[in-house]
Amino acid sequence: MSGSTAARSHGTQARDAVVTGVGFCLPGRERPVLTADDLWQVASRGETCLVLDDFYFGSVNLSDALFAEILPDMPDIFARNYTAAHRFGLVSLVQACADARLDFRADELTQAAILVGRGGIDANIDSYLAALRVNASHFSPHEATELFAAMEQAITPSDVALVQGGLTRTKGPCYTVSSGCASSALQIGNAHRMIASGEADVVLVTGVDVFRADMLRNIQQTLLSIQERYGDTQSADLPALPPPASLMRPYDRRGVCVNYGEGAATVILEARDHATRRGAHTYGQVLAQATVRDGLAHPLAPDETGAALATAARRCLGDRWTLDQIPYVHGACDGQDVVNAFEAGAVRELYGAGPDRVLMTSQEGCFGHNGAPAGCLGVALTLLMMERDEVCPTTNCEEPLEDLAFDPVPGTVPRQLDFDYALNFNHQLGGLKSAILLGGPEVATTLQTT
Repeated sequence: MSGSTAARSHGTQARDAVVTGVGFCLPGRERPVLTADDLWQVASRGETCLVLDDFYFGSVNLSDALFAEILPDMPDIFARNYTAAHRFGLVSLVQACADARLDFRADELTQAAILVGRGGIDANIDSYLAALRVNASHFSPHEATELFAAMEQAITPSDVALVQGGLTRTKGPCYTVSSGCASSALQIGNAHRMIASGEADVVLVTGVDVFRADMLRNIQQTLLSIQERYGDTQSADLPALPPPASLMRPYDRRGVCVNYGEGAATVILEARDHATRRGAHTYGQVLAQATVRDGLAHPLAPDETGAALATAARRCLGDRWTLDQIPYVHGACDGQDVVNAFEAGAVRELYGAGPDRVLMTSQEGCFGHNGAPAGCLGVALTLLMMERDEVCPTTNCEEPLEDLAFDPVPGTVPRQLDFDYALNFNHQLGGLKSAILLGGPEVATTLQTT
């Protein structure tokens, strides 16, 4: 039972879930992207922070000095054993708290819920292997203590939630969901339901992933070696190798590959009455979230019609909203043909064939495809667009595919649009599809259909 349904079943009105803070730890030009203004400077101009080194990749490059500046009071025994995922998640949370004017050092978050989405691509492998291969007879007491600290912090999939919970000293719910690239989108839905039902007043949602460049480089070199030996990757039953120096181009006819990145994004949701009492700035509202699967037996053969994604969107709308009220959709296209196909198919099924009926953009080309953060990043960026009456262009899209059934806003100039509702799409390998319905700060959550 969803939180809003549970509230109604007990005779109470579901509470509004408003967004009051956003924070990031993403690849940047000269330093990491940390704030809403940093994010807007990149996305609104259609810029890319990907760097070419054998292949394009988005590295956060979070220095020890910057981490210490943002979190100066971390005990050394913990800080020196943090993984990159810990650091990214902590930094994005601290930035979001500052944006929302919530002071975790003053115990303002001891009743908050901490929800983390992890794709698991880095799989905490270094910490796991260190514990697996340890020879206790060769360890000093100091080395054993270090290993224990690293293992306790980083050997479980809930590692980022663990360190965030310690930072905020929360006594509320604190857990991780791992559903690949849809992970933080699912946690946004969980946060909405917790607030609607009265389970929590404040929920911090973080998506964090580390797509390791050395792993990607090894995969690329392996495929190149096979290609050289066999001459044709298809004859070796392997995927075709995209040009290593190509940029990802969502919705563009020249798109041939995906570029990966790393980092974290945090979104803070609050009950409206709680936010109002403390005078918080409100970016907008999370109105609904729905998750479905396309039902196909083979996880590597997604339904290119987009029917499942359209179903998730309709479940968000329910009987309270209509597509005529939603002129913008934030996509999660990473430039792959199959993603182009099912996102375009979903929009065509929802809106019809007319390309002028809706704008749909993707900013994956800004920072690279970073997995679990995508849901939080999409929500934050869409609400910034809504607040500023502009839609960011699709980064690296210059020659849109034909018959897209939507306008991808190609180029590097934002499009003016005054809108109060938007959909966000996310999806994960294996057929999982998520849709989130967002609204402006003051739109009624019980709006009647027209």
